Amino acid sequence: MARQRAQSTRIVLSDERRTDLVATIQHFVSTEFDQELSEFQARSLLDFFIRHLGAPVYNQAVQDVRAFLQEKVSDLDVEFYEPEEPHR
Repeated sequence: MARQRAQSTRIVLSDERRTDLVATIQHFVSTEFDQELSEFQARSLLDFFIRHLGAPVYNQAVQDVRAFLQEKVSDLDVEFYEPEEPHR
């Protein structure tokens, strides 16, 4: 059976951010599980998490921002509505 390849994601990390996250993963696994990960292993885990968790987390964040902004835009009518004088 052919292995399905995951779609590429639009989530792109800078080299500096990727390096920081790899170090964070290595520290976490060492502290929490008393296991040492090579840089290659930590990068592989990071890639896995981005591929499988990145899009759902990103999409949820977009939905949360959309709901927040819609609420604020709706509040504009209440906060800034100025009654008009009837025309005579």
